Amino acid sequence: MQVFDAQATRDALPFDRLIPALRAMFAAGCEVPPRHVHRIEAPEGDGEAVTSLIMPAWLRGRAYGVKIVNVAPGNAARGLPGLHGSYVLHDARTGRPLALIDGDPLTARRTAAASALAASWLAVPQARHLLVVGAGQVARLLPEAYRTVRPIERVTVWARVRQRAEDLAQALSCQGFDARAAVDLQAAVGQADIISCATLATEPVVMGRWLHAGSHLDLIGSFTPTMREADDECLRGARLYIDTEEALAKSGDLLGPLSRGVISAADVAGTLTALSRGEARGRTTANERTVFKSVGTALEDLAAAMLVCAIAPTAGTQRDI
Repeated sequence: MQVFDAQATRDALPFDRLIPALRAMFAAGCEVPPRHVHRIEAPEGDGEAVTSLIMPAWLRGRAYGVKIVNVAPGNAARGLPGLHGSYVLHDARTGRPLALIDGDPLTARRTAAASALAASWLAVPQARHLLVVGAGQVARLLPEAYRTVRPIERVTVWARVRQRAEDLAQALSCQGFDARAAVDLQAAVGQADIISCATLATEPVVMGRWLHAGSHLDLIGSFTPTMREADDECLRGARLYIDTEEALAKSGDLLGPLSRGVISAADVAGTLTALSRGEARGRTTANERTVFKSVGTALEDLAAAMLVCAIAPTAGTQRDI
């Protein structure tokens, strides 16, 4: 069994390979059972419980993978990250373990790649200005991912803590982007071709009245019913897409507007599967507003893990491991 640490995992997942791999897996499909959630109680007086998420997926006759994500709120007091992940990939025919992969960079990179994949259909072809809302692990990867599918030159960064936005803008400048931190989020939204939100917000950060015709809004952070990055007006009148149907049941960005009749499930113009298979159309005019809402799926993890191990998604092309 191979072991891929964080750097080896990053090196194996360049976006010019990862984005096509996700598209191929969404088009082909795989088995994705519901995730398991377990509460690991801490000894009395030893902090909060750990929540463990177990996310399996398999491609029949090829590969079977399981991601384990452990969320430990008490780690803040210990000076440790609150989330740790690992991924184990197996041969689906024999059950033999093939690789142990660092789950943190795998998750971050496949998340950014999924947003870029959606933008390959939904953002205007000439999009050059990206606004990143947030400055965390996923936010740092978004410009590189988007540059794979659109001619991104200018990147504006906004974060609640201005210094974090400044630091990220400086790092992006070193990657060749014309990058700067924004003071006025409303003005930044109005100027950008693509607005990508990767936050843990529980109240709307982006307002629909700020968005202009032809813009593309990417919502990454709201992956639970209590989280929200966009107000109702962001969705009203926009062409809406989601990564999977699960988004309609999990995301606060959608559940609230659905309950208030702002949108209905019938307003969803397509999923990544439908787009990848050519069953749904992407952007139809230069002036329409598009919105993409993702919550993540174990399909993406499996596609990324197979790429790390150089396993082709179809039989007969597997390389030696």
